[in-house]
Amino acid sequence: MAGSLRRFHPTHIAASMLRHHLPLLTAALATACVALAVPPRARAGSAPTYAPGEVVVGYDAGATPQTQDAAVQAVGARVGGAPAPRTRLLHVAPGRVRATIARLRAQPGVAFAAPNPIAHASAAPPPLPNDPGIPGFAGGLAALQWNFFGPFGVDAPTAWANVAARAPGGRGVRIAVLDTGVAYRNLGRFRRSPDFAGTTFVAPWDFVDHTPYPVDRNRHGTHVAGTIAEATNNGRAVAGLAWGASIMPVRVLDRNGYGDAATIAKGIRYAVRHGARVINMSLEFASNVRAAQIPDIIGALRYAHRRNVVVVGSTGNEGEARVAYPARNDLVISVGATTDDGCLAGFSNDGFGLDLVAPGGGDDANLTRDPDCQPGHHGRDIYQMTFTSSVQSFGLPPLWDGTSMAAPHVAATAALVIASGVLGSAPTPDQIECRLKATAKPLGLPAPNRIYGYGLVDAGAATSPTIATPQCLNTAARARR
Repeated sequence: MAGSLRRFHPTHIAASMLRHHLPLLTAALATACVALAVPPRARAGSAPTYAPGEVVVGYDAGATPQTQDAAVQAVGARVGGAPAPRTRLLHVAPGRVRATIARLRAQPGVAFAAPNPIAHASAAPPPLPNDPGIPGFAGGLAALQWNFFGPFGVDAPTAWANVAARAPGGRGVRIAVLDTGVAYRNLGRFRRSPDFAGTTFVAPWDFVDHTPYPVDRNRHGTHVAGTIAEATNNGRAVAGLAWGASIMPVRVLDRNGYGDAATIAKGIRYAVRHGARVINMSLEFASNVRAAQIPDIIGALRYAHRRNVVVVGSTGNEGEARVAYPARNDLVISVGATTDDGCLAGFSNDGFGLDLVAPGGGDDANLTRDPDCQPGHHGRDIYQMTFTSSVQSFGLPPLWDGTSMAAPHVAATAALVIASGVLGSAPTPDQIECRLKATAKPLGLPAPNRIYGYGLVDAGAATSPTIATPQCLNTAARARR
């Protein structure tokens, strides 16, 4: 079976570099914005001044329901809620807030029409780390790492503040990265990533070359590990979300990003046996692969769940309405990708079984019902340190986008939840998944839905001791695969 899986159903790194010039193949050899409101939305890296694509309209005391409906229809808006008896929240097309307000004010029965302003806490926000990012990048680190610090990021500063006293940066939690390897040490011609100098690595293993040295030959695994635990506040490069956690590099994909089911299953079991609390798998099989064709992986996932290990996987990068395995399995938290607009990325798979989304970069999907989506918008990438022209040269290269980049945000957040103690000393995978879903930011459509699952993972809210976790019945809340 292993041979046939390797021959007909190899997995590959979820096409994380859709615009990156690396060879990326699926098992079937397939490749893997809001317009200005009134006034303009603040630039990325700061909070928006107004809720994009939203208008608040109030009606006169004598306005009948028919009059109210006629006003909404006249401006082509969609009612999104009722903040007060004669007040409605309207959703409008991107870039149409100003014009919609002007037209509403001229409609019979309308008392007022205005944009929907956003308030913010009066306290100063947590400071950003001193990592410089890319010199000269407009907006600095906050704009470069919009995925951590922007309005559609995961709120890393609040999460760091929440865990600082107990477990800084997620200290004490082991996260296994099943990937192409990691540039975690010097070995022969290979060099450690300079921004891993302060990162702890444990129990490394290479299941491709069968050695204890899973150094990266591809760049993908190093980038993924950087999102999770790149050294932070050290005056170099960029930040990692769970920078205090330990990384377990487990190489299951070769230099071209291929790995068979038997090898991946071995990697899962190895990570569990060696103390991982979280496993990240930024990889996918072709969307036509079914659970019956990967029984060794399904068995390994059950083993991980029994041993209290959280498993996170990427949904895939074909832009299909189908989540790819292994993320499609019930015991994996499946993660789609979003852009800096808070829109689903055009390449990201969605559909039943999608649990959460996280920043993955790229271009907005064409979702007409989501006012945050602006088709044609070319969003920012995900920046982490990895090697560039050779295994000895490192930088912050552009063009890294994908669900592979989204999944480690959720894996790192799961580690921070464990470290925070908000769920006790030994939370189960189901409890952690419940917490992540309950604290996620809904995007675009009422949650849960097939496009965004339960919403955008929010590390700040997930680790907050003041936010209670409601009871979750995962088997009822999630669509069965």
